[in-house]
Amino acid sequence: MRAIIPVAGEGSRLRPHTYSLPKVLINVAGKPIIGHILDKIIEDGFDRATIIIGYMGDKIVEYVKSNYKIKCEFVEQEERLGLAHSIFVAKDTIKDEPILIILGDTIFDVDLKPVINENYSALGVKYVEDPRRFGVAELKNEFISKLIEKPENPTSNLALVGLYWIKNPNLLVKCVTDLIDKDIKTRGEYQLTDALQMMVDMGEKIKVFNVDGWYDCGKPETLLATNQHLLNKKSNGKSTNGMVVIPPVYISPRAKIMNSVIGPYTTIADDAVIMDSIIRNSIINQGAEIEKSLLDNSIIGNNAIVRGAFRRINIGDSSEIDFY
Repeated sequence: MRAIIPVAGEGSRLRPHTYSLPKVLINVAGKPIIGHILDKIIEDGFDRATIIIGYMGDKIVEYVKSNYKIKCEFVEQEERLGLAHSIFVAKDTIKDEPILIILGDTIFDVDLKPVINENYSALGVKYVEDPRRFGVAELKNEFISKLIEKPENPTSNLALVGLYWIKNPNLLVKCVTDLIDKDIKTRGEYQLTDALQMMVDMGEKIKVFNVDGWYDCGKPETLLATNQHLLNKKSNGKSTNGMVVIPPVYISPRAKIMNSVIGPYTTIADDAVIMDSIIRNSIINQGAEIEKSLLDNSIIGNNAIVRGAFRRINIGDSSEIDFY
């Protein structure tokens, strides 16, 4: 089975971290976002993936090839013209078998096996109070009757969460190609929801399935919330001489920690150095150095340096801050 993973975006809402790193390589609960996604699809039996790259795509290719044996094809989306466009540029990797499209800025905790065994295409949804910033699905007799991208006056609270199981990929390719050829855009982009609506209008029966474990990694606050959710499920690290651990945490065995309190809800990545500090509800990325600081609700980029006082901060890679 093949998964299609679009990861071409720049991740502007996660700046400054994405100035030097693609969003899907940002660490959360001990591994990059795309690592969580690949682990999930491999667990569910997928043995092939098409990864649609763009911004800093070479770094994504390097990470995947260095850490995973799943057969991957990398397709570059030179222009970011919408999700349907990303499927269009990857169409040559899509054959007759069903595909799973999974967006690269979210992490899911859902059992896909019942969905895969269904006789119909199915889209992952979650009930939300305010669906105006999502695509939404309207149902009739258990099947989707209408899909609307970011409706101003929603008639449904079923938000599309970025999981699409497509039993008829050839029809999907035809519909996204029609969108491109006829230049049909919504909100300035070629939308996958429009292509899926075309499939429905052509008689394709599409169901929905509930996704309660849906963790957004698109903004600093949601990234930290996702870090909390994942650490609640899997934590490591324990107190030693010179380090007090308040679980749940993830602490890389390659991190160096001295005279510090770590946790709760804290991720410490490879080669980070923590000295004389208290860190909670934070993500400390690879090679960062923290000294004599108390950090809360903070994200520290790769190789950044922080010294000196209690603050709530969000700084990017290779930065340096001193508090006096």
